[in-house]
Amino acid sequence: MNNEWSLTDLRVFCQVAKRSSFVGAATDLGISPAYVTKRVANLEKALGSTLFHRTTRRVIISDAGEATYTWARKVLDAADELNQGVVGAKTLPAGPLRIATSLHLGRNHLAPILAEMGRQYPALEIWVDIVDRRVDLLGEGFDIDVRMGEVTEPNLIAHLVAKNARVLCAAPSYLARRGHPKTLADLAGHDCLMYRERHQTFGVWRLEGPNGSESVKVTGAMGSNQSDIVHQWALDGLGIIPLASWDVAALLRAGALVRVLPQYHQNADVWAVTATRLDQSAKLRVCTQRIINQLQQGPYALDTSVR
Repeated sequence: MNNEWSLTDLRVFCQVAKRSSFVGAATDLGISPAYVTKRVANLEKALGSTLFHRTTRRVIISDAGEATYTWARKVLDAADELNQGVVGAKTLPAGPLRIATSLHLGRNHLAPILAEMGRQYPALEIWVDIVDRRVDLLGEGFDIDVRMGEVTEPNLIAHLVAKNARVLCAAPSYLARRGHPKTLADLAGHDCLMYRERHQTFGVWRLEGPNGSESVKVTGAMGSNQSDIVHQWALDGLGIIPLASWDVAALLRAGALVRVLPQYHQNADVWAVTATRLDQSAKLRVCTQRIINQLQQGPYALDTSVR
């Protein structure tokens, strides 16, 4: 027995059974009566059973046809649920969503944005990991990495959130005590607060300036892998540090920190990085677009006015 039947065969068969008419089914489905006859014949051949008794005036479903109709409806309903489930997964945010980011971005900007998303989409299961390193999205199971700096991994998709730069800063008390460096090379003789950003070589600061890209080897007696600590040390007057413009704009305006060598900066654009195209996942699309919109012009927008 040939068991090769299709969903089209079942849909045509069910319409004939409901209408008790090949012509009526053809009209409803927008196909020819000959095609209806062909699909029913194919299903009968596949099942090895006569599904309808035909006369010149009537089409009567057989006992085998009744049983087939019951199963056909179950199969078609399951197929419709499958289609709806797949489409729903592309349109409605749901399921686990794991995000990696740095401390200040996560705490000060992403956390309130994600809180709003959690309230709006209760089917989402949001988890945020604070990591001061570059993560392996696929290997570590992250959906989105919100990061600063160049995205070099060829298998990832980078979505620009905001143009940004790191600027060299120090507290007025430090500069009053140690003086202002005049050249990039002068940094080697200053106390530099050591903090390993996610994509930087430790102890080497690469900056863009009047002569293009330059590197300087820096040292310091104090360092940490926790950004809050070195931020506070900078405010306490313990050294010079490159900080994201969005993170220090208010401090610079208030005079709590002062620009050092303002002709230099580090490129540090903010990106939302995914391993999957946004049109393939509702949770990725909605979350990434929300992050971009909010960090550009929402209530938690990054202040990137400092250059």
